[in-house]
Amino acid sequence: MKPLLTLIMTGLLTTGSALAQERAQVHVFKLEDCLSYAYEHQNTILNAKLDEQTASAKVKETLGIGLPQVNGEANFQHFMDIPTTIIPDFISPAVYGVLEKEGVEGNNGPITKPSEFGGVPAQFGTKNTFTATLSISQLLFDGTYLMGLKAAKVYKELSTKNVKRTQIDTKEAVSKAYYSVIVNNAYLNTVEISIERLREAYKQTEALNKSGFAEKIDVERIKVLLNNAETQKKTIKRLSDLNAYLLKYQMGMPVTDSLVVNQKLEDMKLDAMMPSLEGVNVENRIEYSLLQTQKRLLEYDLKRYKLAYVPSVAAYASFGQTGQNNSFIKTFEKFFPTNLVGVRFSIPLWSSGQRQQRINMAKFNLTKTENDMVNLKNTLNLSLKNAAVGFENNKDEVDNQNRNLELAREVARVTKIKYNQGVGSSLEVTTAETDLKSAENNYYTAVYSAILSWIELQKAMGNFN
Repeated sequence: MKPLLTLIMTGLLTTGSALAQERAQVHVFKLEDCLSYAYEHQNTILNAKLDEQTASAKVKETLGIGLPQVNGEANFQHFMDIPTTIIPDFISPAVYGVLEKEGVEGNNGPITKPSEFGGVPAQFGTKNTFTATLSISQLLFDGTYLMGLKAAKVYKELSTKNVKRTQIDTKEAVSKAYYSVIVNNAYLNTVEISIERLREAYKQTEALNKSGFAEKIDVERIKVLLNNAETQKKTIKRLSDLNAYLLKYQMGMPVTDSLVVNQKLEDMKLDAMMPSLEGVNVENRIEYSLLQTQKRLLEYDLKRYKLAYVPSVAAYASFGQTGQNNSFIKTFEKFFPTNLVGVRFSIPLWSSGQRQQRINMAKFNLTKTENDMVNLKNTLNLSLKNAAVGFENNKDEVDNQNRNLELAREVARVTKIKYNQGVGSSLEVTTAETDLKSAENNYYTAVYSAILSWIELQKAMGNFN
């Protein structure tokens, strides 16, 4: 049994390891790779594509209304009791008429005709009836159908544009999450360099203290800075992990997969990222295009209600065979045909004003959409100007914070040299390090804000379409 159990356990462990490797994958992605992955795996996009396929099926369904409709029906009936019908008594009046004419007398004298004879119960038909029918109908003309067919095609176009809008929203979300990871990684690297610098300063100050050239408080001040920097590193590391999870979520990637961002902050040149607004037309934005399509739908809707006053024409045909007999077997031996063809005209005459009110409501909705288009165009233009100004301001802030960072680094370097030469105090060193830490934080905050405003500007220009 031991070899058998060992074999089973080895198989289970091997299978578990293989499954774990299959589940957890390592991806080294640039932004373009993240976007491509998101377009194929993001559930919002997948659902939008399913809506597009649903719209395509709806167009085909609407088209089928105007194509021939063929239906078959078979019906078997067995009458436990054949239905009884009361028919007028045609025989008794004639018999009484002859008797009166001949002067026939009964026990009570001459026979006279009663005032009422009533009816005679009669049964018609057979106990078993089998009917098979094939019916065909074809719509020849219906104005509302023609408009509905055009509207269905526009509806499919609307769903296609909705997929595009979903992709744009996903691109914006993925880009923001992607650059958040980059900025946090750069900031984390800067903090790690600061920690190494503070550790070296701590060792030097501690050695000077042991030699009697530095006070104990100088060592403690450097130690406080080092502790704060190490705590900050842990915080930024957690935020980096959280941003990576957010990026994977926006991409539709399993959180068990490992994602490595293959780009550095140094690769981005903010000065070269300012695009020209000349020739930008906000009507190319997907939001405006969606409203244009919505307007076309409402126009077809209005035409459809107007065509409700026009008659519709349809042709139909029915071919049937009926078998009847009191015997079940003989019911299927002989059939009697019932075939017919016809044309049906449907003429709308009076709806108590319902059709006219539908037309009025369609006009109101169309006017509202036209007003929304004007408002949206103004909103998009304002958004474009706001995004351009925001990016310019954030880019200037990055330049300013970068200069401050360089100055803080120089002050920290000079202060350390003065302290090592005995002409500076430890308080100056800690103050310079604190200022440097603040300058680094301000710089990376400004960089991330500038990147976000650049993404929003790209979207406002319609470059995400």
